[in-house]
Amino acid sequence: MPSRRTLTRAVLLAGVTILVIVWLFPLAISFMTAFKSSAEYAQTARWELPKNNAFLANLKFAWTNGKLGASFARSMVYASVGAGLAILMASLAGYSLVQLKVWNTFFWFLLIYSGTIFPFQMYLVPLFYMYQKTNLYDTQVGMLAFYTAIAIPFCLFVLRNHFTTISSEIIEAAKMDGLSNFGIYLRMYMPLSVAPVAALFLFQFTWIWNDLLFGITLAKSANVRPVMAGLASLRGSYSADNTPAVLAGALLASVPTLLIFILLGRYLLRGMTLTTSGE
Repeated sequence: MPSRRTLTRAVLLAGVTILVIVWLFPLAISFMTAFKSSAEYAQTARWELPKNNAFLANLKFAWTNGKLGASFARSMVYASVGAGLAILMASLAGYSLVQLKVWNTFFWFLLIYSGTIFPFQMYLVPLFYMYQKTNLYDTQVGMLAFYTAIAIPFCLFVLRNHFTTISSEIIEAAKMDGLSNFGIYLRMYMPLSVAPVAALFLFQFTWIWNDLLFGITLAKSANVRPVMAGLASLRGSYSADNTPAVLAGALLASVPTLLIFILLGRYLLRGMTLTTSGE
């Protein structure tokens, strides 16, 4: 007779297997559809394997007719520059709160961190009117400014917590060697924060890249909207005629986040552990 522990493992394995199949099935359908031509898609069942490889043709259609290429490049700028600037500003703020001992540090920390407490949907109406009055609406500068600002609170939370774990003896030794406050930040704090910074960049790049809500609210022009908003417009304009091209564009839009995860994924668990373990 199998032991109770063996039965438990078997049940858990069966449950996980079912969940994986349920999750992979629609993904497999999307892959197969992306390789079909529009005519084949209309004539075959969704789960049938494609008879011909029309993926490149579908991709070209999405890239040119749907103008996905331009929004792809813009989102790359929004996600990489926005995440980088947010981490830079949050690291400077976190260093100030931990090392410089500014007045009422906990108040300033809570004030900045409160940006993550409320649902982001609450910001839509005031942001929309503010952007209209300041001429930031439907501008690339406005989109980049928003993505940078919205990412700062969480970055500050992570980096401030990590900075508190850095040994004070190391900092005192650096001061005795004549390092300035900015020198300590640049040469001590940041080199010791590679893992959390990399994990934060992965998180924020992914969030900005996948954003649709603010992309369609704060911009209306095709030359300003990010890739997910461009993909949504492609879906609305061409889905009735060329659904495979829409799915090919969606698969293409997922590539950057996968690459970022492959490159920085090894820092993910380490970075999050450092901020909570006190090492």
